[in-house]
Amino acid sequence: MTLSVAAEAFARPFYTEGHRHYHTAAHVQAVIHSLRVRGVLTPDLELAAWGHDLIYDPRAADNEQRSADVFGAWLAAQGATDDLQTEVRALILATRHTSPPSGRSEALFVDADLGVLGASPDDFAAYDHAIRREYAHVPDDLYRAGRTRVLRHFLNRERLYTTPEFAGLEAQARVNLEGAVGRLETE
Repeated sequence: MTLSVAAEAFARPFYTEGHRHYHTAAHVQAVIHSLRVRGVLTPDLELAAWGHDLIYDPRAADNEQRSADVFGAWLAAQGATDDLQTEVRALILATRHTSPPSGRSEALFVDADLGVLGASPDDFAAYDHAIRREYAHVPDDLYRAGRTRVLRHFLNRERLYTTPEFAGLEAQARVNLEGAVGRLETE
């Protein structure tokens, strides 16, 4: 069994938790697919995809850190090299989206993780609805304010996608984000 197949088997139960509506195995598979069809999927990126949302608690602010810790411990138990553990950890932590990616692999991974922002309007609407369901515990007024802040954070970037492979999603992502912000601000 390859390490990526073992990673999928390890990770899948995490992605079936009942509170998940977007951060599921389907999201992981979409990230992997988007990298594969662009011809840039590497074993490190595939492993990071399975590990990046392993821990997902909509009430917590440290999901990526906790995911990196749990997945890193699993990688270590599998006998993964220190270099592989370090690379996968960095990729997972890059999905915090708090600073620009460091290097090409991180940029590709972050772009793939944000690929849904540039999806068709129907797919984006389904994503947006699934995120709201994950935050069902948040009152509407607080959700609108917080979600607007998150989406504006992305809109205020000079570029949403930093790699040529994902640059074609930029225009649709901006349309989707502007539409979502507009709806949030008029509700």
